[in-house]
Amino acid sequence: MTVDLDAYVAEHGGQWRRLEELSGRSRLDAAEIDELVALYQRATTQLSVLRSRSPDPALVSQLSQVVLRARARLTGRPRPSWAAVGRFLVAGFPAAVYRAWPWWCGVATGFSLLSLFLIWFVAGNPETAAAFIGDEAAADLVESGFAGYYTEFAAPTFAFHLWTHNAWLAAQCLAAGVLIVPVLYLLWQNALNIGVVGGVMVAHGRADVFFGLITPHGLLELTGVFVAAGVGLRIGWSWIAPPTQLTRGQAVARAGREGVLVAVGLVGLFAVSAVIEAFVTPAPVPVALRVAVGAAVWLAFLAYVVLLGRRATHPDLVDHEVVAVTRRVDGQ
Repeated sequence: MTVDLDAYVAEHGGQWRRLEELSGRSRLDAAEIDELVALYQRATTQLSVLRSRSPDPALVSQLSQVVLRARARLTGRPRPSWAAVGRFLVAGFPAAVYRAWPWWCGVATGFSLLSLFLIWFVAGNPETAAAFIGDEAAADLVESGFAGYYTEFAAPTFAFHLWTHNAWLAAQCLAAGVLIVPVLYLLWQNALNIGVVGGVMVAHGRADVFFGLITPHGLLELTGVFVAAGVGLRIGWSWIAPPTQLTRGQAVARAGREGVLVAVGLVGLFAVSAVIEAFVTPAPVPVALRVAVGAAVWLAFLAYVVLLGRRATHPDLVDHEVVAVTRRVDGQ
């Protein structure tokens, strides 16, 4: 037996929104506490019905989060702890990235195709590069400018600069995501930069230098940019086409909360990519070894997101966690 989701949401959605509103208040009077308890008890029963009869994991997950927030409000919010950090690393961040994978994979595909096209076009039309950066700058780039960029500053200083720059770029993508166009503009700027520089290097027979230096750190660094842009665009799309059971504001708020998780997690990712770019990319070792190090770290990140993210977003695992928490709180 299944549940008519539209009718069920229409009947109980107001109670869920009220429960979420009360859970978010800092102070409640006696009547509101009684109301919160009553709504919580009803919501746990309704969640049980949805788990057993509804095939919609998104609705189950949404109501699960409402129930957990209400339970946390009734029992007191836990203080920050290493356990919370562990949950963020094992579940929160990878789950948020995993749920947005169609978006950032789409961004990665479009960005890569556009960058490769620009490299091909600029390499075949050298006058294009001259129009963008000038003949002298292009010559300097080929002779020493591109390779010298990675050794111009001390490695620790360079790493810190890269870390803050990339984190700021990701923050811009996430913050401007609701407007969509600024994210596309930032992606275009970066694709154009790679296309022009890569095209100049390829046109002068230095493709091995270009790809040998950009690949070790670029795999992880660009993936972080793709994730930020994809999640940002997802926030914008939640405003344009919100789920049927949510208002536009609720949809943007939910996507925005996941965007905050992603932003915090990407700070760590960009720290790792900055270390690779500052210490591994310019290292006097064979190119194959540098690329292997960068590729290994990149593949480890993808495995981390896919394996832990898929596990954290599996509906059965979410439901079991809610049941366990509810039983502990209710003394069952």
